[in-house]
Amino acid sequence: MLRSAAAVDIVKPMIVSVLNRLRKKQPAPRTEPGQRIYAIGDIHGRIDLFAALMDMIVADAASVADRSPVLICLGDYIDRGPASDRIIESLIGPPPDGFQTHYLMGNHEDMMLQFIDGTGSADVWLNNGGEQTLAAYDCAGVEDPALIRQKLRANVPARHLAFLRSLKSHRQEGGYLFVHAGIRPGVAIDLQSDTDMMWIREAFLKSGEDFGKIVVHGHTVRPEPEIRANRIGIDTGAWRTGVLTCLVLDGEERKFLST
Repeated sequence: MLRSAAAVDIVKPMIVSVLNRLRKKQPAPRTEPGQRIYAIGDIHGRIDLFAALMDMIVADAASVADRSPVLICLGDYIDRGPASDRIIESLIGPPPDGFQTHYLMGNHEDMMLQFIDGTGSADVWLNNGGEQTLAAYDCAGVEDPALIRQKLRANVPARHLAFLRSLKSHRQEGGYLFVHAGIRPGVAIDLQSDTDMMWIREAFLKSGEDFGKIVVHGHTVRPEPEIRANRIGIDTGAWRTGVLTCLVLDGEERKFLST
């Protein structure tokens, strides 16, 4: 039976990556000993889903008390959904008991900061879900970009802005690399640009390259988690689907939690 071109585009990179791994006799990716990682995809202002998923994560961690739980959020906390401000306030607060946390920056946080700093376009941000963030910070109904920026600077709490500016572009744990969007094929991990890690799409998604670590990412919406030989995508479009996804990693084991 003939395969479609789209199917070949998906299958071929998987085969290439698996063959490369076999040739190099690389072991299966693992977390660090005793570590259990919870990686959450794009939240986009859905505080209801985030709260429900965190309850699942805490319950799961309690079932394996000999593990050290690590929470990694992959960015895009704001925009599109109704409660960007409440998401940030929640992330700023203390983590669940015993959890280590790492928060990454998504392209939506990047757009918001660029707008606040006067280096980014209002249209680009507002046409990609920024209107909902303005409403969350009581800045709706203002049309002039300069006035929007002025009011946003006044209304966003300093602790929220400090949190946004503290976000990292990536995190490495064991055999995994966590980023928001992906990485540039052919470029070493330590030479990757922050822009690519927040924004890249097709060049990364179509690559069958062995990146040296399995890349766990969000940014590109799929109806369910996308597992490839070199990457795992966990953006399931929570803001519109109601499905917020968490990848659980422990040793060589993987599983998913979702709302």
